Amino acid sequence: EGKPHAQPCPPLFPSPLAPVLILGIDPGSRTTGYGVVALREGRSRWIASGCIRLQGAALAERLCSLLEGLELVLETHAPDVVAVEQVFMHRNADSALKLGQARGAAVGLVARRGLPVYEYTPAQIKKTIVGRGNAAKAQVQHMICAMLGLDRAPQEDAADALAVALCHAHLSQTLTRMRPARGLLHAARRSRRGRLR
Repeated sequence: EGKPHAQPCPPLFPSPLAPVLILGIDPGSRTTGYGVVALREGRSRWIASGCIRLQGAALAERLCSLLEGLELVLETHAPDVVAVEQVFMHRNADSALKLGQARGAAVGLVARRGLPVYEYTPAQIKKTIVGRGNAAKAQVQHMICAMLGLDRAPQEDAADALAVALCHAHLSQTLTRMRPARGLLHAARRSRRGRLR
């Protein structure tokens, strides 16, 4: 299974400041996707993406396989922050339970390493990437390629994980921009109260 390649472009991070590495995880009881994105000065860059194929017939064996694969991803890329897709309500209760266990195992491993973990719903991710919470997967994959300069779409689970990482990158920048604005607003209000006294 080949990996997508970013199209040639000028150096993305000319500043000496180190980029923030975001690991996105799309949990699954059979296949878990991961995507690593570097964020710096408002721009995102593809670092790596792929799938962890869970081996074993029993759920316990597959969870062990998930932890081993995710451990390798964490050691290889050393992310600064992790974003995980929340489990959506599944029509099959057994599938939902297994998916929740896989997600819990992944979050537990990341939290044990002391990394901050952020969770996003599928609708949040689609709205952030495409602009609509009910966007089709093909639309999400197209936008991922456009945003990261990839010449072809990654495998579906890996693309979902990249979407989670990009969602966090975008929303974290939005919050960062809002904090100074809120600070100025509060300062203006305090100054106005002072003049009215």
